[in-house]
Amino acid sequence: MPSLSADQARVFLERHPDIDSIDLLISDLNGVMRGKRIPRGNLDKVCQLGVNLPASVFALDINGHTIETTGLGLAIGDSDRVCRPIADTLMQTPWLRGGRQAQLLMTMVEPDESPFFADPRQVLSRQLERLRRRGLTPVVAVEMEFYLLDRERTPEGLIQPPRSPRSGERATQSQLYSIGELDEYADFLEDVQRSAHCQNLPLDTTLKECAPGQFEITLGHGDDVLKACDNAVLLKRLIKGVALNHGFEATFMAKPYGLEAGNGTHVHLSMLDDRGRNVFAAENGDPLGSETLHRAVAGMLDLMPAAMAICAPNLNSFRRFQPGLYVPMTPTWGFDNRSVALRIPSGSNEARRIEHRVAGADVNPYLLLAVLLASIEHGVGQQLIPPVPVEGNAYEQFEPTLANSWHQALELFEASEPLRDALGSDFVHVFVANRRAEREQAMQTVSQLEYSWYLRHV
Repeated sequence: MPSLSADQARVFLERHPDIDSIDLLISDLNGVMRGKRIPRGNLDKVCQLGVNLPASVFALDINGHTIETTGLGLAIGDSDRVCRPIADTLMQTPWLRGGRQAQLLMTMVEPDESPFFADPRQVLSRQLERLRRRGLTPVVAVEMEFYLLDRERTPEGLIQPPRSPRSGERATQSQLYSIGELDEYADFLEDVQRSAHCQNLPLDTTLKECAPGQFEITLGHGDDVLKACDNAVLLKRLIKGVALNHGFEATFMAKPYGLEAGNGTHVHLSMLDDRGRNVFAAENGDPLGSETLHRAVAGMLDLMPAAMAICAPNLNSFRRFQPGLYVPMTPTWGFDNRSVALRIPSGSNEARRIEHRVAGADVNPYLLLAVLLASIEHGVGQQLIPPVPVEGNAYEQFEPTLANSWHQALELFEASEPLRDALGSDFVHVFVANRRAEREQAMQTVSQLEYSWYLRHV
C-alpha cells in the first residue's frame, strides 16, 4: 500500500504556501474520522516516521468511548501503533478556514509494518488480495444519499427540513428528480462540486431524492476500490463541512425521519479479468450477465443475512427497513428492478454490473466493500447458483427475511464461517464486541414514545 513520500509532501506545500495545518485522518469502525492535527512543518516527519495513534481507535463506539471487551484498550495497555500516510490523499479542505487547512488519510500498521487487523481499510485490502489471486479486479461506483436539515429544531426539539435559500419556504414534498429543487439549493451544490474538484473527488451525478431535503451524489466508477472508499469517506466529510457553511446540517443517518425514506448507500460492482475484460458481461449479450455474474450474485445472496451487521451497523439503521420505501428486505435479484436487493442495471453489455441496494448511508464504506467482495469470492469459489431472478414487485412476492434487529444481525455475522474466514476471526471479535456494547448502552435509554404509550396505560 503506497505511502505519501516526503518529496510529494514538499511539492504539495510549495504549491499551497497558505496552508498552515494538516488533519491526519483515519476511519474507525463506524466510519467516523479520527486522528490528529499537525502544523505544516511536521508533515515531513509524518511522511518519514508516521504518526502514533492507539490501537483503541478501533475500539471506539459512536460516542468515542473505548469498548474494553474488544481487547484493544487497557488489556494491551492502550498501546500505540504507527499510522502511515496514504499516497494521493493529501489535499486542501477549501471549506475550512479559507483554504489554510489540508487533510491526509492514514492507515494503521503493526510494528513489523504488516497491516493492523482492525483497520477497516486493511480489512478491505485483504479482500482485494484474495480476488487478485483469482485474477480478478473489481470496478466500483458508490452512490450516497443524505438529508439537509435546518439547524433550528421544531418547538418539540425535532429535526426539520431546511428553508430554501431562494424562496425561504420549507420543503414539504418529495419532488423526486426535481431540477427545480436542485436550483433551490444550487449554491450549496455548486460549493460541494467546487470543493470536490479541488480534492480530485470524481463526482458523477447529483439528484433530488424522494423526501424533503434529501439528495443523492454518485461518485464515478473505477478499478481502485481502496481509492473509491477513500473518496466516499472524504465526500461525507466534505458535504457536512460545506453544509455548515451554508447554514444547514447534513446527515447520513439511515433513518432520520420515521415516515420518510431512509438514506442508503448503493454500490455498483463489476469485475475485470487479467486482460481487462468485464467477466460479468455475457458473450451472447444476455442482459442477466455471465455465469460468473450469476455465481457472484449467488454468493452475495447467500451471505446477505450475515452481512446485515455491516450493512446496518447501529440502532437507527434497522428503522430504514420498512415496506414501500425502496429498501430490500429479502435476498433477491433481478434485471432493472428496484424492488430487489441486487439489481442488474440495464445498459450496454460491456458495462454489465451488480447494484447492491441494501446498505444504509451510515455504513463504513471499507467494511461494506470488504463483505461484498468476500461474498462474491464465496459465490465464485463455491460455484453457487442463484435462484430465478425476480420479475415484478419483489415486495409483493416475498416476505421479509433479512434480520430486522441489531441483536439478530450480530448473531448471524459472528456465526458466519465464510465471513469469519475472509475478514479474520480477530476482526470479527473486535467488531461484534464493539457493536454489542453500543447496543447495550442504547437499550438503557427509554424513549419518549415509550413514556407516551406505556407510562400511564400499563
